[in-house]
Amino acid sequence: MKKRLLLCIWIMTGVIAGCSVEKTHTNKVNIEEVEIVAPNVQGAGWDLTARAMQKTLTEEKIFTKPITVTNKVGGSGDVGWKYTKQKGGHVLAINSSLLITNNLLGHSKLTYKDFTPLATLASDWEVVVVSKDSSIDNANELMEQLKQDKKNFKIGVAPGLGNDDHLSFVQVSKAFGINPAELQFFVYENKEKIINALTNKQIGAATMTLSEAEKQYKTGKIKILAVSAPKRLDRLPEIPTWKEQGINVIFQHWKGIMGPKDMTEEEVAYWDDVIKRMVESESWKGILRERGWESFYKGSGETRGFLEESHEWYGGMVKFSD
Repeated sequence: MKKRLLLCIWIMTGVIAGCSVEKTHTNKVNIEEVEIVAPNVQGAGWDLTARAMQKTLTEEKIFTKPITVTNKVGGSGDVGWKYTKQKGGHVLAINSSLLITNNLLGHSKLTYKDFTPLATLASDWEVVVVSKDSSIDNANELMEQLKQDKKNFKIGVAPGLGNDDHLSFVQVSKAFGINPAELQFFVYENKEKIINALTNKQIGAATMTLSEAEKQYKTGKIKILAVSAPKRLDRLPEIPTWKEQGINVIFQHWKGIMGPKDMTEEEVAYWDDVIKRMVESESWKGILRERGWESFYKGSGETRGFLEESHEWYGGMVKFSD
């Protein structure tokens, strides 16, 4: 009887201790508010992603404290990322391939290793567009004109060279037999300025993500000549792919989220749990459908490996874009 009593006391002590340890672990992360940095203007891809997170986390009550989105514009993302680097675990930033290529091109000293990867969130497709008044009606006409007039035909890109908008078109050019180093890319701060440049005939074409082009396309300001998806999209079935127009290119543009470098293991585990619940929610899935984004979720550990692989891949892309 005495042995049984001791065993029960030992078991109960273990259970209580276990509960106590779990509570202590949870209490190590005490985040009263969150700031999500979008390193570009409102309405740009990074901003749309940040606000999608804000909306989902709030609506689904996954994070019940205040969430603010801060736009830090400049340096092809560099201004916002430098700001994030100096903050604590309550400040997160949206990222994309520019975090890698800015450094590869010598535009920034920051690398993906200066931050804590938290997740890869979603992907978008790339498109090439012309103004509604352009005489160019399809991708082959565009590429033939480029081939004949490389030095005078101007292509708009924002917010900087080396991003997926730029590199997707580099791939297309190479597949069509054009040396991308001979093309005339003009850099703009944001997509609104690109649309104005197209309308004013300052550039002949532009490369951007579908989600950034869709509104202007639906209002009749621009024509979309090709999308970088493997097949036509259900919501815009009239837009042909590069592949069906004889140019074998498929290109996904990804977006993720990261925090400062010195985040604790507990903070990373906390955000892993929060973001996983977010991407599994109906609110998030609804935003993906609405924006035409693809789910591209990877947790913090998988994202770290993805960034390492991407660094190698983009390194090769940047070399043949020079």
